[in-house]
Order: sequence, then structure tokens, then C-alpha cells
Amino acid sequence: MWYWFYRMAASSACLVGHGLSTSSTKTMLNKKLFGRNLLTPGRIVSAKSPNVFVVKASSDQSQNQGRRGFLKLLLGNVGLASSALVGGRNAYADEQEVSSSRMSYSRFLEYLDKDRVRKVDLFENGTIAIVEAVSPELGNRVQRVRVQLPGLSQELLQKLREKNIDFAAHNAQEDSGSLLFNLIGNLAFPLILIAGLFLLSRRSSGGIGGPGGSGFPMAFGQSRAKFQMEPNTGVTFDDVAGVDEAKQDFMEVVEFLKKPERFTAVGARIPKGVLLVGPPGTGKTLLAKAIAGEAGVPFFSISGSEFVEMFVGVGASRVRDLFKKAKENAPCIIFVDEIDAVGRQRGTGIGGGNDEREQTLNQLLTEMDGFEGNTGVIVVAATNRADILDAALLRPGRFDRQVTVDVPDVRGRTEILKVHASNKKFDPDVSLDVIAMRTPGFSGADLANLLNEAAILAGRRGKTAISSKDIDDSIDRIVAGMEGTVMTDGKAKSLVAYHEVGHAICGYV
Repeated sequence: MWYWFYRMAASSACLVGHGLSTSSTKTMLNKKLFGRNLLTPGRIVSAKSPNVFVVKASSDQSQNQGRRGFLKLLLGNVGLASSALVGGRNAYADEQEVSSSRMSYSRFLEYLDKDRVRKVDLFENGTIAIVEAVSPELGNRVQRVRVQLPGLSQELLQKLREKNIDFAAHNAQEDSGSLLFNLIGNLAFPLILIAGLFLLSRRSSGGIGGPGGSGFPMAFGQSRAKFQMEPNTGVTFDDVAGVDEAKQDFMEVVEFLKKPERFTAVGARIPKGVLLVGPPGTGKTLLAKAIAGEAGVPFFSISGSEFVEMFVGVGASRVRDLFKKAKENAPCIIFVDEIDAVGRQRGTGIGGGNDEREQTLNQLLTEMDGFEGNTGVIVVAATNRADILDAALLRPGRFDRQVTVDVPDVRGRTEILKVHASNKKFDPDVSLDVIAMRTPGFSGADLANLLNEAAILAGRRGKTAISSKDIDDSIDRIVAGMEGTVMTDGKAKSLVAYHEVGHAICGYV
């Protein structure tokens, strides 16, 4: 077994020495010009070299002797590698010295005429010369300098022959190690940039398997819709009040999903799309959560603005990916909130429209009611600006139903207040009917905010239950804003009174 270790160690020493002493153009210059004998593969491992260790396996060698021999061999390899490294560094230092010593072409010709030139090595097609010349400034010592030639002329060669000067031309061969280092240096910044973009895209998409894709840049065009196989929104139709007509339409859709045979027996088909239209805060998104909790089918939810991107074609790709996933999980429901962000009329705006948004809308129209159809996929969308939607999006076959969700009436406000008051404590004198009559034009969101403000005021005043005064102050705060500073100065009150009386007189006249 130790025999094979020795063989492998010796082979590695040969490879290390060979790799460290590979000749290049620059190393060859140093060998030619400086007279240094660098390490070569032949000198590191040679049949005649005394440094070669010949190890034979012997059955009578002990294990300790084998380990000692192995350590000696490793030390010898380290010595060889160190000598190769030192030789390479010395050669590099000499090369730097030559590169820093330069001579002008006119001075070179002057030295040539005075027979001070001993040897000339030509490189790069005769445009660079490394000259060995006797320098009187250095005490007639031989100096190696670099000369930039205007070109290899026949007159110069003839002059070198007449002076009997030794000159040679060398091929420009790049060292493989230098090529490798240059390649790594050139590719370092692009690789770091690509790695940074990869990490940023992975972090922004939530990691591998996170929302919005698999965490790779190629997932840029995938749908970012939130998918729930078994929706658990915590909202049912019992939590929706004040919009009985809209709730009835959605209950029909849920019943069709649960018992389709009841409708198909008479030739009915399920609506492909339901569009919720109404002012903000009337409960459109709440209705979508209720249908997700009641239907018991896979549910996709996404905002219309998530389709629109800076790059043309990304939104259309996300629409295709969304409907592809929906068809794989049919029957299912897709809820698109604020669909006016992508469903605006085409051909409007500065410059004739937005190419990215219009391509996204075209893909949405095709997926909802195109050549292939979307059997088993119901699209529920919500908007408060139905007037700007494209006519092709509103036609039957895409959005078969348009449900108007308006602000509730007195009875609807009372029902909404009952839903939001279920988890709050009130004084016995508080009447929800009276609150409903005092809040005309309030939407469901306004009524929920009203009771929450009243609870905050009651807690600030150290009460254990909400009183009628807390309700009244909350209504005033929502309608008229926060209470201002109480005026205690009689003069200021008189000025305000005169001012208001002036308004009344002008209004009467």
C-alpha cells in the first residue's frame, strides 16, 4: 500500500514542478537575456537527477520505516516546489527590471555605431528589442534594456551583420497560466454582477419555492397570484351584511360549484365571470373572501397591478401562467382586485396607449373567452371605475354578470353594525338603530372604522364599555375631523360670531 502512496507523491511532485516551470514568452526572455537557468520539467524529474527517489516495495519493511520514507518524499517534493517558485519569482523580478529599463531608438543606434551592443533579441515581429549593451555610465558593465523599434528594416539587419552582433527573433507565445489569469481577471466582474443579480432576484421572490416563482430570473414571467387549495379566509356569507342582492348572486355561483348537476339538468351553464362594481369600502373584496370561504374549491387571488411591468410581454406571460395553473386545478375561482389597472380601454392615453398593458389585456380576453375557452374557471373581479374598462372585457361571455355593490341603506347599515359590534362592549343606552340613522352615506368600511374609533375613545377615557357620547364624538371626528382648541377668550368668540353672521346675511341677500 505504501508503494502506491510513494508513486502518487512522486507523480504529484513531477506535475507541480512541471506546472510551475512552464516556459512562456516572458520566461524565455529572462532565460535568453539574463543567463539564468530556470527549473524545467527535465531538470526536476530526470533519470540522472540525484533528487529522484526510487522506492521499491519490500515485504520485510516495517510500517514505521514506510512512514518515514513517505515523510522524506513529501519533504523532497516541498523542496522542489519551493525552488521552482523561487526561480519563477526571480525570473519575474528580472523581467520587471528589464521592463523598467528603456532606451530610445536614437541612443540605440548611437551605441550600435560605437560598438557597445553585444546582443539583440527581437520580439513581436521586430517592434521590440531587448539589447545587451556596455554602459559607460555603469562602469562599462553590461546592461539589458528595452528598445521600441519603428519596424524591422533591412538596413538595421545589415548593420547588425556588419558589426557581427548576435541577434535572434522569437515567436510571441503566451503562457497558459498567464492566459488563465487574464481570463479570470476579465470574467471576475461579470461573474460577480451575475451572482449579485441572482441573489437579488432570489431574495425578492421569497427564495426557492416562495411566492412569485421558484427564485430564479427565468421565473420573472410566472404568475404571482396567491394560491389556496383549501381557502381558509375566515370569512363567510354570514359576515357579509348590507349587500343582500350581491350576496344572492354569489350564493348562486357557490351553489353551482357545489351542485352543478342541478343547473346542467335544465341546460344552464356557470357564469364565466362576475364583475363587482361599487364605491370604495362597500365590501367588494369582503365578498370575494366570503365566496372563497364558502365555495370549497381552489382559489387564486391577485391584484391587477401585478400584471403590469416595465418590460413588454411580462404581463401577458403572467396571465398565461395564471390560467394554466387554474385549468390544472379546475373547477376554481380567480379573483382579480382592481382590474381597472390592466383592463382600461385600449388606444387611449399619451402616444396611443401602453403596449405592455394592452398586450396583457389582449391575453386576458383570450384566456377568458378565446378559441380554447376556460371550462371550470370562474373569474371574479372588482373595480370602482367600471366606466374606463374596455368594452370587450365587459361583454357577456367574459363577465356575464355585473354586480353593483353600493352604499347600504338604513337597514343595511344596521346589519353591518351588528356584525362589527359582535366583539365590542356597549352601554345599555347605545342603540345601533340610532347610529344607523345618524350615518347616512357611510359604507361598510366607514361603519367599521366608526365603531373602532369609539372603542379607542372609550379606552382612552378609562371606560370599560362604549357609551353614546363616545359614538357621537367618533361620528363628529369622522365627518368634521379632529376637535379643535376650545376658545376661552370672549373677544375671539365675538369676532367669530360677527364673521358667521356676515355669511348668513350674504347668503340670505
